Amino acid sequence: MGTDTVRTEAADDAAGRRREQRGWYFYDWACSVYSTSVLTVFLGPYLTSVAEAAADADGFVHPLGIPVRAGSFFAYSVSLSVVVAVLVMPLVGAAADRTGRKNPLLAAAAYTGAAATTAMFLLDGDRYLLGGLLLVVANAAQSVAMMLYNSYLPQIAPPEERDAVSSRGWAFGYAAGSLMLVVNLALYLGHETFGVSEGMAVRICLASAGLWWGVFALVPLLRLRDRGPSTEKVSGQRGTTTGFRQLAATLRDMRRHPLTLAFLLAYLVYNDGIQTVITQASVYGSKELGLSQSTLIGAVLLVQVLAVAGALTMGRLARVYGAKRTILGSLVAWTLTLAAGYFLPAGAPVWFFVLAAGIGLVLGGSQALSRSLFSHLVPPGKEAEYFSAYEISDRGMSWLGPLLFGLTYQLTGSYRDAIISLVAFFVIGFILLARVPVRRAISDAGNPVPPTI
Repeated sequence: MGTDTVRTEAADDAAGRRREQRGWYFYDWACSVYSTSVLTVFLGPYLTSVAEAAADADGFVHPLGIPVRAGSFFAYSVSLSVVVAVLVMPLVGAAADRTGRKNPLLAAAAYTGAAATTAMFLLDGDRYLLGGLLLVVANAAQSVAMMLYNSYLPQIAPPEERDAVSSRGWAFGYAAGSLMLVVNLALYLGHETFGVSEGMAVRICLASAGLWWGVFALVPLLRLRDRGPSTEKVSGQRGTTTGFRQLAATLRDMRRHPLTLAFLLAYLVYNDGIQTVITQASVYGSKELGLSQSTLIGAVLLVQVLAVAGALTMGRLARVYGAKRTILGSLVAWTLTLAAGYFLPAGAPVWFFVLAAGIGLVLGGSQALSRSLFSHLVPPGKEAEYFSAYEISDRGMSWLGPLLFGLTYQLTGSYRDAIISLVAFFVIGFILLARVPVRRAISDAGNPVPPTI
């Protein structure tokens, strides 16, 4: 084979890889509007108000006869969604690795989530149970889809490109979130001009996120290609099993890679804190600080805009200092920002915007680099299976953080106490991550070690 032929094939491979990477970015563009507009901004306060409308004189609703304070219903629904995700993700992940057919599985998960989100248009009056059900379905579907999406990363990017590719994906997502928040803010603030009520405006914003998700998911589904069945033995049984059993089988397999498991434990802890801040910040701002919905939307828009720059900047810092050190620095920033949030005065939007700026600068980078670092620790051929365990604590699917937040509020009646309780996740996560020797972990997983990690 001549030199020119080799160069041509290499150029074709590089062009094909770039095409897949660009398509991969667009799934973040598609689904991040759900994470931003629905989960972070509108659904928390709106579902809480719907639950409050259905509450008894003592402020409790009674789903399945269980007394739940209306202010805790949203947090509990987020926690329940991860139980559903735990049941489904390991099964889907193992099937994806065994069959090599990630694309149709990604399509099924994405469009289930998009349909549930679009159906949130029906959430009005005192239909808090419908809202909780749709939230659980959408969150679980999003979790499954993100697991499959993330598992493409080690297949479409060589080790030296992963930090940059992962960071660009997050940047695409935050750019989409910013764009739709501008549209949502215009509709929400000008709802009278458009001839709709405030509640109707919120419901339109919720449904539009589902439509956006469904339309733009077509791009990655058309560009990402399946690699065929894994040559590695997938953990667990080939027959029917439960999600918990498959997850247990995956974790048992991870025992052969204890350093990968150690990183995952650290990530699960600090990401619980990150995701709980994301999902509960609007409730904290609305109920504890007394801020208007327009202020909350403006603050989240600021987070989205700064997160684009933050993700790209932290990706560049990782080239110099390594992903691990950069993530550790971001956890220190998270701790300081959250502690400052406890002391924010009520009715002072300026300070809430300062807090939002601090969150935006570290949000995207800490998540993007965690994803790319974990991709180095996954044994070849088990990407979806391992990312199913990773995804349990990603993008608002964490269970312990929302549960702690909800329980703290239920016991104390104070959202300030609830928000400060989350500091523990960042402190413990920092300690656990600092103890992981990532170079040895990458080598033990059977992957090449990048020069800077």
